[in-house]
Amino acid sequence: MKSNENDTNDLLIKDFNAFNLHPALLKAVSQLSYEKPTPVQSQAIPVILQGHDVMGAAQTGTGKTAAFALPILHRLMPYANNSVSPARHPVRALILVPTRELADQVARSVQQYSQYSYLRSAVVFGGVDMEAQTKQLQEGCELLVATPGRLLDHLKQRHLNLNQVSVLVLDEADRMLDMGFLPDLSRIVKALPKQRQGLLFSATFSSEIRRLSRDFLNHPVEIQVTSRNTAAESVTQYLLEVKETDKQAALVQLLKDKSWLQTIVFANTRIGAERLAHFLKKQSFVADAIHGDKNQSERMRILEEFKQEKLAVLVATDVAARGLDIAGVSAVVNFELPFQAEDYVHRIGRTGRAGAQGEAYALYDKKKEQKQLEAIEKLIGRQIKQGPPIFIAPVAYGRQSHRHRHEEDPIFYQPYEPDTQREKPQTQRQTKQVKGTESSAIKSPVGILLGDKPHKK
Repeated sequence: MKSNENDTNDLLIKDFNAFNLHPALLKAVSQLSYEKPTPVQSQAIPVILQGHDVMGAAQTGTGKTAAFALPILHRLMPYANNSVSPARHPVRALILVPTRELADQVARSVQQYSQYSYLRSAVVFGGVDMEAQTKQLQEGCELLVATPGRLLDHLKQRHLNLNQVSVLVLDEADRMLDMGFLPDLSRIVKALPKQRQGLLFSATFSSEIRRLSRDFLNHPVEIQVTSRNTAAESVTQYLLEVKETDKQAALVQLLKDKSWLQTIVFANTRIGAERLAHFLKKQSFVADAIHGDKNQSERMRILEEFKQEKLAVLVATDVAARGLDIAGVSAVVNFELPFQAEDYVHRIGRTGRAGAQGEAYALYDKKKEQKQLEAIEKLIGRQIKQGPPIFIAPVAYGRQSHRHRHEEDPIFYQPYEPDTQREKPQTQRQTKQVKGTESSAIKSPVGILLGDKPHKK
């Protein structure tokens, strides 16, 4: 069974009340100022409420967390209770996500949706101490959000069991495959009851995702609300051709010209992100970097500061390209074009969210990044328009590189001119003095170096 946005535009539900969700959930939705369901919510919520498996294709920022979390919570409401006994709060729904940041985000959304009920939720992910997570698991929870690796750690230490799970969600399934989580997913599924509802959400319906769906889902309903790898229409994209050596200066000028309140700048490597953030700080920008080399507490702190607008610029690797839903991001700048074309779509999807307009700029070195650009434009089905020319002013780099010192030192660009004073003919007396100097100051040390004894006159 298939469903897509084009076929069901006239059937989209205009109000959350039409879903007949539990009053406690509707109260929470109203408090969050959700006005009307998004296309993925309109299509997915009724199907999930009916108990069908779902295979959904939706980009991040389309409201898919609510699309699966609200119907799951509704179906769990009969089990809600205020008992303090952990046995009365077994895990009944499991949501697996690829990254720590997405796990934290989904868990916060679940807590908001269930705040007026007795349902408990918890989240576990790596990079932090297990003790607090273990205590929370031992107290019991009906809904658990987890990254695969950390969940397996808790299972091995018998901190929980999953024999009462009735719903399994694989969120950002394509990302989990990219990160090599398939063996972990297989081990987790073996710990679950065979009779369960399965929900899989992915940005693409690739052949690998379809194979995964056959192993995890049972006759799923397909829901596709966006074309594969479609860039958000709310994001205006620009391309700026800049030499690699000028990219830092171009970025500084772009940030100054635009004066965006919140900007995410993407780099391809962890070292590159850290260096770029350090450089921007030297240019008086309030900036910081997030990447895989930082521990979880640092990453969460930086993200929280960015969300609270304490940081103006967040420099990130692709660890932040998916799953992060940060309202108010004005623009995204690709300091380097990504090696995987699909990552470009996910990167620029960090802006222009929730109906807002956003801008995405790509700094592009034609000599080094032409193939990456061609792959991106082929994927999104159109050429990225050239941005307006940008004036690249010289910037202070602190300690100058050898390249810059060479450019400023005239010895590296001025032609050689002989010293005319040295060309003047010398008198016979001057010649004798020079020869005498050579024999005493040059020949003797050379002789000593070779092992000869100095001659006495």
